Amino acid sequence: MHRLSRKRLFVLLIAIIAIILGYRLYLVFFETDFQSVHGGQLQAIEAQLKDQSAYQFAVVGNINNSVGLFERKMIPRLNADVAAFVVSAGNAVSSGGEDKYRALYRSLAHLNKPYLLTVGPHETEALGAVHFYRHFGPFFYTLSQGNQFFAFLDATSEETYDFQLQWLEKRLKKTEAANRFVFVSRPIWDVGEEPPVDFDDQYLARDPASNAFRQRLIALFERYEVDAVFSSNLHLFDQRTHNGVRYVTTGGAGGLVINDETSYYHYVTVSVQGEQIHVREQRLDIGQHPVMKHLESLWFFVHSLFYVGHLNFLLIMAVLIMIAIKLYGAVFEGKNYYPNYDLDPSPFLDRSLRVSMVTNNYLPFVGGVPISIARLARGLVHQSHQVEVLAPDYATEAQARQDKALPEGLSVVRLPAWLKTSAERPFRLANPFSKRLKHALKRFSPDLVHVHHPFWLGRMGLFWGRRLGVPVVLTYHTRLEHYAHFVPLPGPLFRNVIVHGAIRRFANRCDAVIVPTASAEEYLRLIGVRRPIYVHPTGIEYDAFQAEDSAGVEALRQRWGLAADETVLVSVARLSPEKNFEFMLQALAALKKRTQQRFRCLIVGDGPSRPTLETQIDALGLSQTVQLVGKIAPEEMPALYQLGDLFVFASRSETQGMVILEAMAGGLPVVAVRASGIDDVIEQNQTGIKTPENYQAWSKAVQSLLENPKRRHAMRKAAQAFARDFDIDPYARRVHRTYAEVLAQYELTHASGATRARRKDS
Repeated sequence: MHRLSRKRLFVLLIAIIAIILGYRLYLVFFETDFQSVHGGQLQAIEAQLKDQSAYQFAVVGNINNSVGLFERKMIPRLNADVAAFVVSAGNAVSSGGEDKYRALYRSLAHLNKPYLLTVGPHETEALGAVHFYRHFGPFFYTLSQGNQFFAFLDATSEETYDFQLQWLEKRLKKTEAANRFVFVSRPIWDVGEEPPVDFDDQYLARDPASNAFRQRLIALFERYEVDAVFSSNLHLFDQRTHNGVRYVTTGGAGGLVINDETSYYHYVTVSVQGEQIHVREQRLDIGQHPVMKHLESLWFFVHSLFYVGHLNFLLIMAVLIMIAIKLYGAVFEGKNYYPNYDLDPSPFLDRSLRVSMVTNNYLPFVGGVPISIARLARGLVHQSHQVEVLAPDYATEAQARQDKALPEGLSVVRLPAWLKTSAERPFRLANPFSKRLKHALKRFSPDLVHVHHPFWLGRMGLFWGRRLGVPVVLTYHTRLEHYAHFVPLPGPLFRNVIVHGAIRRFANRCDAVIVPTASAEEYLRLIGVRRPIYVHPTGIEYDAFQAEDSAGVEALRQRWGLAADETVLVSVARLSPEKNFEFMLQALAALKKRTQQRFRCLIVGDGPSRPTLETQIDALGLSQTVQLVGKIAPEEMPALYQLGDLFVFASRSETQGMVILEAMAGGLPVVAVRASGIDDVIEQNQTGIKTPENYQAWSKAVQSLLENPKRRHAMRKAAQAFARDFDIDPYARRVHRTYAEVLAQYELTHASGATRARRKDS
């Protein structure tokens, strides 16, 4: 958006806030409250009926808050009519909300004659019964004056039907009035043709209880010679007589009137001359433009938000203010989108740093992220920095051995776990509110906090980094959208809304983000991450894969019963859905049918998908071709790669695929599914082959190397040369420089004088 346009929008928002505040004050101070309206209206009608034997009154039905039509077109006609008072036969409001009652009250205030309301289905919707009783009075009541008797019933509450029948009979038996009128919102008789907007349940006989009420009412009307019964609830006019009782349905005051020959705008006038009663329909040639109808609905919505919904009012005010603040930052605060080329990171390059690393999982939990963190920590310590890792407590012997063997300068603080899985799969969900985390960070007093996840402990790392006044760096390790199967939410919602939004928000709250590949950087930019992003491929222990280990190779060959003429395919990953092993097995089944070359595929790793994969292997007839060999010791990995001839991979959830680089360092060319992260570490047809996620394409690529040892050997040399550039030491040096730049920028823009002094002293 253009800068001038943003500024105008900001001014407009300020004006909107002022208007809303003004309107709110107007509603509070100028719109009066109203209670028990029927009390005053009944007194006024009784005064008009006193000693009168000739008079008129008007009946309207289905006003439904039609302000544009009822207030501006029908009320003037009613005021001009000789009718002494007006009765609503039901559905005067569109629903029972407080705002609807207030809108109706404002409309009826334009009548220059008294009025009464009958409770209809709309009056009792959305807690409407409470509002009706408070603002107007009881749901069923009578008016008796001289020779006139009016009874108003509630056809919406089955619980009161028996009581109302007893109550009505008692009053009909007691009255000596010659003229008797009853108002009940639901029609008693089926009128035949109805508008398409009306349905069967509009009638009183919609269920057994209501039908019983109806039958007993009809008997009462006939026994006590009721003159006329008025109803609404249908958007039409109908008049019929049964056994001397006249039944009038009128629903033409608004609502869903269609304006055709059946459904049209009207009201009813009732003329009383002694004991003679005449009912006449007053058809009105009026209508309401659709645009005005929508504007009227919008007006009621606005009124409900700002008059009745106090919390809604506060919410909207807060949202508008937040938008205004955001726009203020976008418009009035100067921004420089270019790097600060004058930034001097040398003070932080020339001294050792104290780095706190916060992670949701760590060794002995085996996975790419824990291994990556451990290697970076050791690489930084090798360069004389001090690193403290805050990670879950797995409470295993392997953990105790690893923590005891840590080099000087590296420490691990173990946090108590809330959730613990089995010893075979030692996943732990650490307590993010543990005082141990707080005390460790304060005691260690880091120069920088490095978080490795955008959730759980990562959020606490960000929180405490801000509290300690130090910058926070995030490493984006994992494509979280591929882990939807672990989350009890609809997959598309988790992948497309929650994950991308959560990563964007968290990354933008950090001071910088480290990613292992350029494709990961591109993803973060596409979802809206604005923070500085540094591309640092995760380091590997390159030299560990170079030493010849003939004895180790032979031991593995004997362990797994490999024949000398079998070409060995190797895949290393956690057995989990996001690693896409089901696809790989389908492709290997296709490969087995296509090639005559004997091969064995060793899948190294363990995880929750193992039973599923074992079943699939049997179903595909791969029991003699594919082996799930489980986990092997880290020191056996070089021998594994020397044993193998080709590394195969199908995962699409990697941000880098560190295991691919290790395989390449061990001299294995790679065939993998093309995906983010994979693209950056495989040079097509040089160090390996990248294919689409297609069984035939992937299996053909594997076949081309399986049957061509010469090409495989050439790729082997190229893969080792490529992997050499990813050794841990240069990786740690690059990350150190990133830390230095982040610290220098933070020092320039965030840190207080006290923090600067503390850092210089350290």
